[in-house]
Amino acid sequence: MNKYLFKLSILVLFFIGTVNPSNAQKKNFLIPDAVIIQYAGSIGYISVGAGYDIFKNERGNIDFNYGYVPVSKGGELHSITAKFAYKPFEIKLNNWGKLYPLNPGVFLSYTFHDDLSFKFNSSEYPSGYYYWSPALRPHISLSNEIELNMNKIWKEIGIEKIGIYTEFNSNDYYIINYFQNIKALSLADVFQLGVGIRFKF
Repeated sequence: MNKYLFKLSILVLFFIGTVNPSNAQKKNFLIPDAVIIQYAGSIGYISVGAGYDIFKNERGNIDFNYGYVPVSKGGELHSITAKFAYKPFEIKLNNWGKLYPLNPGVFLSYTFHDDLSFKFNSSEYPSGYYYWSPALRPHISLSNEIELNMNKIWKEIGIEKIGIYTEFNSNDYYIINYFQNIKALSLADVFQLGVGIRFKF
């Protein structure tokens, strides 16, 4: 585990090191708009992350998550994920919240494990024999979210907004295998479900 945390720390330090310390605007960009906790959903048995609102109307999210799978749930795994989602539809729920019913998105996840690498060993497999990466997975997703305005519901809690969401996703490997084995696989075999909470302070 220490080896994977060391690699992750190096990546974080690299990105922080690319920021010009004299530029306050860039520093503020690093401060996340949300803290995220997610259960399942192809990015770990449990994952935590930081979220950033994009676009002036805050209809887009970019999230960065660290995911963990314990030994008891299939073997210890660590992953990092970069996610993007867009919220084209907004339904106001009086003055206490909003509903975003259909939010398409994409994300990339990378899993750290001794048996997984970015590409297959060229000494064991000819070039192009397997098209996918063992560790890197591109996904498509579709989520929905209800966002509660805590200033109207429970101001004393100190949280501005709480978003509760569900997210269905699938990856390149699952989708291609589905179309190659339509008779044997169902959509339930292809799509995974994650449930999460987004806290905005």
